[in-house]
Amino acid sequence: MLSSDFLLLENYRPFIGAVAFLLGAIVGSFINVVTHRLPKIMEKNWLSQCSELLSIPQQSNGDEGQVFNLAFPASHCPKCLHEIRWWENIPVFSYLALKGKCSNCQQPISLRYPIVEFATACLSAIVIWHFGFNVIGMSGLLLTWALISLTCIDIDTQLLPDDITLPLLWLGLLVNLFTIHTSINNAVIGAMIGYLSLWSIYWLFKLATGKEGMGYGDFKLLAALGAWLGWQALPVIILLSSVVGSVIGISMILFKGRDSQIPIPFGPYLAIAGWIALIARDQLMNIFPFIHL
Repeated sequence: MLSSDFLLLENYRPFIGAVAFLLGAIVGSFINVVTHRLPKIMEKNWLSQCSELLSIPQQSNGDEGQVFNLAFPASHCPKCLHEIRWWENIPVFSYLALKGKCSNCQQPISLRYPIVEFATACLSAIVIWHFGFNVIGMSGLLLTWALISLTCIDIDTQLLPDDITLPLLWLGLLVNLFTIHTSINNAVIGAMIGYLSLWSIYWLFKLATGKEGMGYGDFKLLAALGAWLGWQALPVIILLSSVVGSVIGISMILFKGRDSQIPIPFGPYLAIAGWIALIARDQLMNIFPFIHL
């Protein structure tokens, strides 16, 4: 019965794509919360752990006893603390209705919020349109949402949190126990090679220059992508991410005057390349015939 229901829904792919778009917009709103709060939660935990380890009192900032996580407190304006009502929190539309300003104090709202919501909606619709309403499509949504979250956090903080990368890695292995995207053998080997390849480059670069070229979060992200897509996808992911990263990095230096000494996060380029590999496996195999995805 369940299989016949899925097949029936497959015949209404435009409708399913529209539902995925709306769902993606809602998830995009939550991703905005995650990218804003998770680094703060991590920083708070690090300070607490360091204070405990060094046996020094933690500096008081007046928020002791207050719950701060992904659910609490409720979303509010950072300037006037106006609690955002439900109708002010509708993805994209609320931003347009409010003309990009807080309804209480008229403080400008970052354009990034609707951009993330709209981008998540579009990418979610593409995943379901491409794979259909099935296990592959639903798992592809989870991977897409995680990659968007990691991209935003890395851009802001140059961090790829273990709270996302490690569950993503294990989830990729779990999904491929049932050969959803690749075989479990390819997934396990992909996780191993994904981590060790960038780990090796990191140490070679550090020994040669005395500098750290990337962070450990990049190793874990590539390991996660290997667990999801198999080891065969890794050369293409590394190639695409390197090319895109080089083009964007050089463009920012030439046209925006960015200091070449300021590190550029590599995680977003890995995430972009990984998502392209998820969607365009057949096309990439034609472009790179020496790699069997």
